[in-house]
Amino acid sequence: MPQLIESGVAYLALKAAQKIYSKATAALQPEEFERVQDLAQKQHDLETRVLAAAEARDVMVPPSTVEAAMHEIRGRYQSEAEFTDDLARNGLDETSFAAALERELKVEAVMEKVGTRAESVSDMDVELYYQYHPEQFRRPETRLVRHILITINDSIPENTREAAHQRIDEIATRLAKEPQRFEEQALKHSECPTALDGGKLGDLPRGKLFPELDKALFELSAGEVSGVLESELGFHVLRCDAITEAGVLGYDQAKPHIRKLLEQKRKRVFQQAWVRQLLESKAGQTIIP
Repeated sequence: MPQLIESGVAYLALKAAQKIYSKATAALQPEEFERVQDLAQKQHDLETRVLAAAEARDVMVPPSTVEAAMHEIRGRYQSEAEFTDDLARNGLDETSFAAALERELKVEAVMEKVGTRAESVSDMDVELYYQYHPEQFRRPETRLVRHILITINDSIPENTREAAHQRIDEIATRLAKEPQRFEEQALKHSECPTALDGGKLGDLPRGKLFPELDKALFELSAGEVSGVLESELGFHVLRCDAITEAGVLGYDQAKPHIRKLLEQKRKRVFQQAWVRQLLESKAGQTIIP
């Protein structure tokens, strides 16, 4: 397999290989390596143009920012040796990796600087967006739900189908008389990790659970406990703790979210236009005054 010499390209190839193939570059097949190297080289060339632009001249990346990014990346590995070995497999060492990381952070800083030139978002822009996109602000009906799960596993005596059904029937009978004991019973008996939180699954809209559970949940009243239900996981009992009716998010609630959305969109469009012009111009020329 050919070697990547330029550390910046090697760094970008490492990222592309992980993103596209979930592999180190050394583990790529020849055609995969060729694709990754091509993408990395193109990205590196683009970044070189960005860093040569007038907008990059006064952009600095504080050493503390690079150190924090390095620390975060190191934390993804179980040991320092695993980190350095992975770098070596990708044609990098810690020094070249840090340099490539600093370069990447500087490119991001330049793009953020360029993005600040995007047209500002007015209150009228926000209000018009709210009026013309009402479907985005409809809130579906949701149910705050808890469950108790007894799994079926014929290799475990207490979890054979017959034994599991008997256990869930006994739980359901107790809860039919005393539904307020649901969290206690979940903690004692449920075989789902949610047992530690009283069986809490969360505040859910339709379609998030198995169909048989979903149907039963949305037929319950607030505080009501279901009968025994079965899914591919096993046997369940549900309790609907609360119901939030469907509604529309008010303008005052939606306003900050809309403003952020529009600002991000305008910034992204402006950055893309700047890059397109950059590629058509000489490196280092100021693109948009």
